[in-house]
Amino acid sequence: MKNITVFCGSSFGTDEIFREQAALLGKTLAKQNLGLVYGGANVGLMGAVADGALSEKGTVIGVLPNFLRSKEIAHLGLTELILVESMHERKTKMNELCDGVIALPGGFGTLEELFEMITWAQLGLHKKPIAVLNINGFYDSLIELLQTMTEKGLLKEANQKMLLVSDNIDDLLEKMRNYTPPTVGKWIDPQKS
Repeated sequence: MKNITVFCGSSFGTDEIFREQAALLGKTLAKQNLGLVYGGANVGLMGAVADGALSEKGTVIGVLPNFLRSKEIAHLGLTELILVESMHERKTKMNELCDGVIALPGGFGTLEELFEMITWAQLGLHKKPIAVLNINGFYDSLIELLQTMTEKGLLKEANQKMLLVSDNIDDLLEKMRNYTPPTVGKWIDPQKS
């Protein structure tokens, strides 16, 4: 792995540990010579992860839609800021630039980005590890929902296991380095049925 995309909130949330862990993730990526790719903003957890990486002289690439730049939230201290036209183009570019994905706490946008990336993996469009840093149990309910989807026959167990989870940064990065994508395809090959 060379570059990790991090999806996270543009707010800090109510728990100080979210900000602390976002900054620590950025620092850890830089110390391990892993580049950070993220949404390009200077606010919330997004700004914290970028500032953490920059504080350790890490490479930080931001990908920001033009309409958000006009709201003056662009981080001006990045290694590179790539401006795109749409949110979809942003995710596509972030996918192109990374070798794996980590989601920190966030809202609708974070979940949408996480699920699009894991759906692409499920469909075989990439084989990158997708992970959540489950800070203070933030993603416990989501993990429970994925288990329910599997139990109800709407998600294959092999696909459920594609989402790597840990509450520890070093452990999560180790899981990502050792990730092997499932060999089970999402769709049945019509030639074999």
